[in-house]
Amino acid sequence: MRRRHLLKAAATFVPAMPFIARAAENGVTATEIRIGSTAAYSGPASAYGAIGRAHTATWNWFNEQGGVNGRKVKFLSYDDAYTPAKSIEQVRRLVEEDEVACLCNTLGTAANSGFLKYVNQKHVPHLFVGSGADKFQDPKSWPWTIGFQPSYRVEGRIFAKFAEKQKPGAKIGLLYQNDDFGKDYVAGIKDAFGDAYDKRVVAVSYEVTDPTIDSQAISLQEAKVEVLISASTPKFASQTIKKLAAMNWSPLHILSDVSTSVGAVIQPAGPEKAIGLISCTYYKDPSDPRWKDDAGIALWRGIMEKQIPGADLNDAFYTYGAAAVMTMIPVLKQCGNDFSRENLMKQAANLKNVENPLLLPGIKINTSPTNYHTIGQVRMMRWDGKSWDQFGDVIGADSV
Repeated sequence: MRRRHLLKAAATFVPAMPFIARAAENGVTATEIRIGSTAAYSGPASAYGAIGRAHTATWNWFNEQGGVNGRKVKFLSYDDAYTPAKSIEQVRRLVEEDEVACLCNTLGTAANSGFLKYVNQKHVPHLFVGSGADKFQDPKSWPWTIGFQPSYRVEGRIFAKFAEKQKPGAKIGLLYQNDDFGKDYVAGIKDAFGDAYDKRVVAVSYEVTDPTIDSQAISLQEAKVEVLISASTPKFASQTIKKLAAMNWSPLHILSDVSTSVGAVIQPAGPEKAIGLISCTYYKDPSDPRWKDDAGIALWRGIMEKQIPGADLNDAFYTYGAAAVMTMIPVLKQCGNDFSRENLMKQAANLKNVENPLLLPGIKINTSPTNYHTIGQVRMMRWDGKSWDQFGDVIGADSV
């Protein structure tokens, strides 16, 4: 009789063993979920380090609220210096040594491109990528990778059509970073102008290792462009604003949304030098007075002040980083008690009208197995010397 009971107990226990081992392998235990990321804490794009610090702060806050289903998030964020080779090394460390359950908001187009194939082959959820490159929003090619921010290519179309409306027939100058980030803007502007692109657009690139964009700015001025679209990261965006002022050159200047932080871009350049600058956004700028009494910004400000004392809360990159984590949190909650990599990916691809307290009113998060464009809408805005002034309606990909 005793032997029969032991055999019955063993039969009941054995099927659970593979799940327990697998959960531990995938960065999930009874009390912990390991999530990894990379950010540029150093190097030419170190302004983006605020994003990684905001990630950590927001996960700390989440854990203080009790985490999810009895588990706290152990968040691991490593410096990749905005260098693809370093990014690959750090992601391999996260996957193979730290055995994270998933990645969240790893930063940069070139960096994520470097390990895109690797994480998909490993079936590691590569969630809410810190880039608007279209390649990260392609479920057929890369089913384990899902984007976060609006498409750079769509943004390029939006900017081109805005420029044409403001200055019909004008010659357009495009300053772009010579990687997949910048080239998506080239593609979007080509979409807008079609066969007229070569006649209408003067495109000049820069390398992320270049010390300045001075020579590129001079060549664009000499080409007599009337509209300048800058598809550049913060360091080069700030340089461009300063250089245009030094040259006494005032084209209609349109700037990529990734470089609109007041603290990281506008203030270093000189707020008065950026007056009239055009861009777009999808999340709330903490320096904008309109959000002074906003509940979402109040929550964010409380998290940042507690977790990162002394941080420059005019730097919208802290808002962006927190917004990415606040997009990941609903995924964890939808997982129930199944935090397998398969279910994490499934839930990330099934978000329906999710409201994020840091996104602009009217912009909601929607994904599906065939739609990896997590955020598909933006609003245009203009720098007035003190803050970004939003104008017009919310614009989606279907509008352009």
